[in-house]
Amino acid sequence: MARLPRLAVPGYPHHIIQRGNNRQTIFSSAADFQVLLSLLEENAQKFGVAVHAYVLMDNHFHLLATPTNADGLPQMMQAVGRRYVRYFNDRQGRTGTLWDGRYRSNVIDTDGYLLACMAYIDLNPVRAGLVREAAAYPWSSHAHYVGQRADRLVTPHALFWTLGNTPFSREAAYAALVAQGIAPEQQQQLTGAALGGWALGNDRFVANLQKQISRRVMKSKAGRPLSANKIS
Repeated sequence: MARLPRLAVPGYPHHIIQRGNNRQTIFSSAADFQVLLSLLEENAQKFGVAVHAYVLMDNHFHLLATPTNADGLPQMMQAVGRRYVRYFNDRQGRTGTLWDGRYRSNVIDTDGYLLACMAYIDLNPVRAGLVREAAAYPWSSHAHYVGQRADRLVTPHALFWTLGNTPFSREAAYAALVAQGIAPEQQQQLTGAALGGWALGNDRFVANLQKQISRRVMKSKAGRPLSANKIS
């Protein structure tokens, strides 16, 4: 069966997952993490994509981003992917593919899932056992949102500003939200929807989105369930 084209809808937040081929390591040093972040910052600006949140893990990474045009997100990901593979292969003296095929992505409902997706992204290193709390992991946007550093890659979504009337109140509210965590069911929804390329939101959100694009945005009732493939 032919693969459905990826959803790329201007003005909507997208959850993106890019994995290493066969779960291989895609970062071998701090310099590698920094290079990918620099490439994301450069190309997000170039192609009109607002990156709201990110986490870079050893063998995959997550983004939460809103494109301003239909081509912005795929153009950004293609440019970042190609340049990073050239850099990584040259540095490691290797050839061949680095990525596990094309990146996965889906559109999410701002009201119901955006802040949950941000917390989900921040908590990846905690779930993986790398750190005890999100603030201890250096390669995510969490530190930006809790006031530990200013991150030039990050463009906060408008919903973040509703968490408080001052920077301190917003930072405290967001830190509490992440500390609270997310339910396993919601975690599975976020992972499965991104890997399957399906919209994630309530019935009204899905119906409105479907009116704007020709490909179906939700999985049909019949069929095999989505597999999270052990990506958190």
